[in-house]
Amino acid sequence: MGSVDSFSAATLMTVESPFTNPGSEPSFYTVSELNEAVAELLAGEFGSVWLRGEVSSFTRAASGHFYLSIKDERAVVRAVMFRGRQAHCAFTPAVGDKVEVQARLGLYEPRGEFQVNIQVLRRAGRGSLHEQFELLKSKLQAEGLFDLAGKRPIERLPRAIGVITSLGAAALHDVLTTLARRAPQVPVVVYPCLVQGQSAPLALRQALAKANARQEVDTLLLVRGGGSIEDLWAFNDENLARDIASSAIPVIAGVGHESDTTIADFVADLRAPTPTAAAELCCVARGDMIAMLASQTAALHERMQRKLEQGAQRLDRLSLKLVAPSQRIAAKQHQVAMLAQRLRHASPDIATLKQRNQQGALRLARAATQALTARVHRLEQLNATLGGLSPTAPLERGFALVRDSQGQIVTRAESLQPQDALTIAFASGQAVAQVQSVSPATQTRVDKKD
Repeated sequence: MGSVDSFSAATLMTVESPFTNPGSEPSFYTVSELNEAVAELLAGEFGSVWLRGEVSSFTRAASGHFYLSIKDERAVVRAVMFRGRQAHCAFTPAVGDKVEVQARLGLYEPRGEFQVNIQVLRRAGRGSLHEQFELLKSKLQAEGLFDLAGKRPIERLPRAIGVITSLGAAALHDVLTTLARRAPQVPVVVYPCLVQGQSAPLALRQALAKANARQEVDTLLLVRGGGSIEDLWAFNDENLARDIASSAIPVIAGVGHESDTTIADFVADLRAPTPTAAAELCCVARGDMIAMLASQTAALHERMQRKLEQGAQRLDRLSLKLVAPSQRIAAKQHQVAMLAQRLRHASPDIATLKQRNQQGALRLARAATQALTARVHRLEQLNATLGGLSPTAPLERGFALVRDSQGQIVTRAESLQPQDALTIAFASGQAVAQVQSVSPATQTRVDKKD
């Protein structure tokens, strides 16, 4: 880029004047024609130049245009900056400011006053916007504001999502459309603010502070559509960057297009390439949640079915070990008959032995009957005890079998935590419940789901 110093006196002498016509009668021009021709000459011959100097006067007109004078040690020049060019200016100049301007040379024709028309205005000594960006980036990186260790995790299932942007921005429409499609069940809170211009950094900071003060959302989306580096400059503000880094609520930055990068992207907890991508990263899609729930429900049903089948097989095996009382009585009677037969064959004195045998038989019969009665009574006790040990017997009496989410039987309330999922089996059917609170050594309260 050139400067005023690059235009030497020799260069100026080569400019052919349109007002001379040697060898003929002089041509007369009106003042307006003269000023118009000079203005065209200056604009056409010099084009755009860069100037550096100090603001010696400054006025903002009712129209919004800047009128100022720029001086150095030996001279002063008048300047104008029209309102449409101020969108790319990050500050409002004041008397005494050292500035650098890119301007086109011209003439204020109504008065014939030489002036420069400012296209770009920046503070002197700070370099281009890109240089400012790199300086601030290096400074904040050295302070650790970009470290991954300091990033906060993004809530996968937020109770509400906040959006910081302009109400008229296309980015807001993109975010709301994406969230309505992916997560219609999640409320969205919009914190409106400016996203471009001199007042934008403060407006962004105020919106961020309001969201942190209210604490009504779990994730904040800081979004804006694409644009030039000047358009996105508000997101390179140092104070805004520090506010984002210290925010109590995790921040996802979705500023510009995929190729755009701002300081806000580096200090945010998560950087999204576009506003739409920020909306996709801030929560789990409703369809994914439904699919995950269906998968877990199917797995739980399969596990419960497997447990029931295993219990049924175990019950069958135990029932095979039971012997009916009639079978035990028949076996005892057969045993008594065999003993009586052996007794008869062993007696040489038939009469005596017969009598003794009869007496012994009577005693044996009485003993056998008593023993058999005792055995039958014992068998009935064991049968009752076995029935009491059946897995389903307590359920028939109104008890329930409680299992945790891993399928383990729960015997202690202290092993549970609030929000734990439980499965309760009854004598007929089962129910799924969730722990609301836990009171050791007291009844655990649950809310039924099914």
